[in-house]
Amino acid sequence: MLMNYTNQTEEDLFSCYSPSVVGYRYFPVLWGCAVTITGTVGNLMTILAFALDPRLRTRFNVLIVNLAVADLLYCTILQPISVDSYLHLRWRSGQLWCSIFGLLLFLSNSVSIITLCLVAVSRYLLVAKRALFERVFSSRGLILLLISTWALGLASFGPLWPVYVFVPQVCTCSFHRTRGRPYSTILLFFYFFIGLGFVGAFYLLIYRRVRIASQALLRYRFSRRSSRKKPASSAQGTDDSGVESGMAKTCSCEMSSQTDLTQNTDEITCEKPTKSTQLSATALDPSATKHPYDAVQTSPSTKPAPNNAPASSNPATSGDADEFKRVTRMCFTVFLCFVFCFVPFLLLNIADKQNHAPQVLHMFCANLTWLNSCINPVLYAVMNRQFRQAYHVLLTRAASPFTCLWTWRSTLGF
Repeated sequence: MLMNYTNQTEEDLFSCYSPSVVGYRYFPVLWGCAVTITGTVGNLMTILAFALDPRLRTRFNVLIVNLAVADLLYCTILQPISVDSYLHLRWRSGQLWCSIFGLLLFLSNSVSIITLCLVAVSRYLLVAKRALFERVFSSRGLILLLISTWALGLASFGPLWPVYVFVPQVCTCSFHRTRGRPYSTILLFFYFFIGLGFVGAFYLLIYRRVRIASQALLRYRFSRRSSRKKPASSAQGTDDSGVESGMAKTCSCEMSSQTDLTQNTDEITCEKPTKSTQLSATALDPSATKHPYDAVQTSPSTKPAPNNAPASSNPATSGDADEFKRVTRMCFTVFLCFVFCFVPFLLLNIADKQNHAPQVLHMFCANLTWLNSCINPVLYAVMNRQFRQAYHVLLTRAASPFTCLWTWRSTLGF
């Protein structure tokens, strides 16, 4: 009789059954299956694309792969277990795996946040402090950074091992809401508020730098067009503005030093600008630097501009500037998706400390966080041409055996 009471108590500890969620559970089951399939295939394709396509082996994409590995850990190992717990409305894997699940869950999330921070820092250093970028994100520096992301995540959430329990409100394993305090509260605040705020601040700085440089470049182009429209007869006199025409041969305009994102210069020569006045490709895109991780495909039809050509006349430079903006926009979108997925869940847990909110609401906000682990490859495919092309090649190769089989069957008349 005592044994039956003990077993019943243990079953209650791992049960999330409630009449209010019996019908709802089929949504997270279907949603979780879609996340598992999409996230596993998408993140695997991201890793394989990086390994097989030389154009994608840039230092920046090493961070993207690290983010994909963290998401793959969740999609392939943790997500199927969550689907099983929602399907049966109870945890069926025991306390040991519950603790492992909780540790891996927060390890994956912490690595994602740290990697997002590194991505934002790398994009900022690329446009603001190129020399520091080269030192921090060198080959050895990248290896140390990647190891540090996982080591820091494990060191942060490893001490919570004794307090990982099954949480009925979200039908999954996490740390106990009160037994882990104040350490757990400090960790969540540091990662999800300080960390994500840190990322947002750096993207704001990047936007400001690029905006200032774009405005300076527009002013420079306008001054170039104005100087070309001056009549040749004014060579012996002065123009309408009172500026001697001979000055056109030396220096006819000034531009802010922020025109060049890598060097500080106060003025440039309109007739014959120096290299320091150009928006160099190496300052705008990591793929432009000659580094083992920075191989990039260039169009054979693109010819380098003459040394005395302004930045606006160089198609490669303009293209690199546009590419930098597109990649940065993609990274910022990844960051916004992460915030969108986790903020509702965090705010609900802060506001509902006594668990008075409906269990369905807690479950829905928890299910929304699953999207983060599978959405990134979709964003890469939509917003990055090189990733999109690499995905297409991988899918074509994967489908080729079925295509050959279908062709063979058609030839034989089956």
